[in-house]
Amino acid sequence: MRRIVTLAAVLLVLLQVLLVMVSWLLSATMVSGVRPLLSAEGLRWFAGHFSMMLLTPQLSWLLLLSMSWGCLQSSGLLSVFSGQYNYRQRLGLRVVAVLVALALVVVLLLTVTPHAVLLSATGGLWPSPFSAALIPLLAFLVAVISSSYGLIVRRFKTLQELVFSFVSGLAQASPLIFLYVMAVVLFRSVVFVFF
Repeated sequence: MRRIVTLAAVLLVLLQVLLVMVSWLLSATMVSGVRPLLSAEGLRWFAGHFSMMLLTPQLSWLLLLSMSWGCLQSSGLLSVFSGQYNYRQRLGLRVVAVLVALALVVVLLLTVTPHAVLLSATGGLWPSPFSAALIPLLAFLVAVISSSYGLIVRRFKTLQELVFSFVSGLAQASPLIFLYVMAVVLFRSVVFVFF
């Protein structure tokens, strides 16, 4: 995994450098519609919009999904299908089943009923507030179910262990977050130069 992340990062950096050089060469040869990154306008754009480039829903999805994945892994819920269960595991699975059923009822009430809150103005699911909140909703549901199961089966004995299960997911996803930043900067730079 480390090797793949390193190769992808080097490739993205090389493509960014290549884009800077190509945009400069094309603007020097007076090709219309090309804005060089090595100009006053390009440097102002890059410096002024860097933070805005990264503020996308995909970054928040990546962060939320990675935190819930860490909690899911740490809770022991993934290894529940191994066979025999003790009392705590059976109780934890019952609580998980109730939480899933409750979540489904709440989502159905918010999306299927007439004049449902999470539908679009035309009454559809796509695009709507529901579709915009689907990934955060799933991440929240996985986090609640995992943390509940982990607390019941005593995988999380303290609040600190529960909190650090979320942090462990962020640590596992840190290479993806790094590659996300590099890819978004390259993509936005291409859009600035050519469009």
